[in-house]
Amino acid sequence: MPRLFFLAVVILLIGSCKEEQANTTNGEQASYEIGTEKWAKKSSIGSKANAIMGNWAEFQALEVSFDALYTVANRDDLLLVVEGLIEKEDDLSASEYPEEFGIPQIRGRQKMFRTFVLKVKGDLYYRLDPQASVKEMITAYNAFRNQFNVVVNNTLDTKLIFDE
Repeated sequence: MPRLFFLAVVILLIGSCKEEQANTTNGEQASYEIGTEKWAKKSSIGSKANAIMGNWAEFQALEVSFDALYTVANRDDLLLVVEGLIEKEDDLSASEYPEEFGIPQIRGRQKMFRTFVLKVKGDLYYRLDPQASVKEMITAYNAFRNQFNVVVNNTLDTKLIFDE
């Protein structure tokens, strides 16, 4: 009788371990691929801002790296794109801004963008689902791009306000 009980427990343990192993393998396969269909598109920059940024090579390099985000197919591709974005953002931070864009509003939006890029990298490092973080990063990037339009289209003369 004890042998029969021991044999039943061993068979039950072996059977339950196989089922769990099969479920985790299927879950990992499904989360390895990344769908980009639900991600927001890049916002456009107005012609006035584009004319000013035409010679800003570091920003153009960041744009190219960000465009690669929409071509990722899996976690490894996304990790490579995110590392490229971090590199390009570092170059942009160290570069000389055009005179109109060297203001705290632009630099603050850029820091927010960097924060969300690092958040995506952290999600990839810890094997978390990066979808929500990528959407936040795209929103921060669009706010960064939109700030260029706001600065260029601002008709308020600050000299009148701060002149004593």
